[in-house]
Amino acid sequence: MSDRGNSPTGEAARRADAFAFPLLAMVLFAFFFAASTPSPLFVVFQRDWGFSSGMLTVAFSVYAIALLVALLSAGSLSDHIGRRSVVIGALGLQTLAMILFVYAGDINQLIVARCFQGLATGIASGALSAAVVEAAPVGHKKAGVLFSSIAPLAGLATGSLITGLSMYWIGRPEVMVFAVLAFIFSIAAVGVATVPETATRRAGALGSLKPRISVNARAQTAYVRSIPLLLAIWALCGLYMSLAPSILYGIFNVNSAGLNGLTVAALCGPAAIAAAFLGRFLTLSLCAAVGAIAMVVGLSVLIMSLLGGGVVVFFIGTLIAGVGSGAGFSAVLQTLAPLAEEHERAELFAAIFVACYLSLSLPPVMAGFGVGVFGLLDTSWVYLAALLLVALTTSLTHWRVYRGNN
Repeated sequence: MSDRGNSPTGEAARRADAFAFPLLAMVLFAFFFAASTPSPLFVVFQRDWGFSSGMLTVAFSVYAIALLVALLSAGSLSDHIGRRSVVIGALGLQTLAMILFVYAGDINQLIVARCFQGLATGIASGALSAAVVEAAPVGHKKAGVLFSSIAPLAGLATGSLITGLSMYWIGRPEVMVFAVLAFIFSIAAVGVATVPETATRRAGALGSLKPRISVNARAQTAYVRSIPLLLAIWALCGLYMSLAPSILYGIFNVNSAGLNGLTVAALCGPAAIAAAFLGRFLTLSLCAAVGAIAMVVGLSVLIMSLLGGGVVVFFIGTLIAGVGSGAGFSAVLQTLAPLAEEHERAELFAAIFVACYLSLSLPPVMAGFGVGVFGLLDTSWVYLAALLLVALTTSLTHWRVYRGNN
């Protein structure tokens, strides 16, 4: 037996290993926390700066588009140069984005800040998700995959809720919130620099920067089957992150900063809880089917709320759809992650997030400009009806897969 474990150096290495998983997990959470932080503020910016609903969804969705660009070009970079250096670079860029938010004074400056934030999150997403899985304690790798599915949903819920509530407590919440996040991300970069590298370097880093989507052969069938479910989940999330405060005010006549933040939290909070717990009681194929069916029910209730059911029915539908979102997303990640080898893992996660962020960005942009043509109510219920058709289709697909496995 080597005496490395009894030396000061060996002891430090063990401490670094133990520190790596919780630190990387919290950094992943923080990226998604910051992603939803601006959502309750968009309606405030719109009121103060006087831009259209179309520009509001552009300000939201440019984040996801920039993220996609980064994912397509740098999504597998950490498979070649290591997770740590990629994550540190992303944290530096994210810190800059938070500083730009602090000083934003109009819609154009806000869009620039969102672009930098999207690039940072896109660079980090595949590398961080893979690093969290790899840094999980030996024998608990499933915990790493599970947290990778919970962190985006929990981060989105918490960021929106805390920002919405801070609008009651702080005179200029956009300054305080983003300044605190800039500090947190800069400190996180220092922390990540101390953790062990989890990936083996290999050649081909420059070639990996060529934009592409690649899914290894073993995962392709399951990946393609998962795309409609990811579309339903993340297109709904995109609607909430961009237009939910406008829906509360324009359709339900509710003008509350706290409820603006609560809308995203009411969707993503139950999603994070469902992702954490349903997989313990259900097989992955059943969890995906249950998630898709819950999306069908939740979307149906949401359409009823817009067509006369009221704001209470709206939040009930949100909670049901949230449970479906979490169950479905967790099942997708836990199904796909074991199908990739270490050197394929970041690229697979990048491909998953490409599907997620295309769904998060493009449908809400179309909805935002549709509001100016068809009105908020008609655009919203047609949007939800389209997602309902997708959810119906994918629920049948995943139910057949479950029945075929039993």
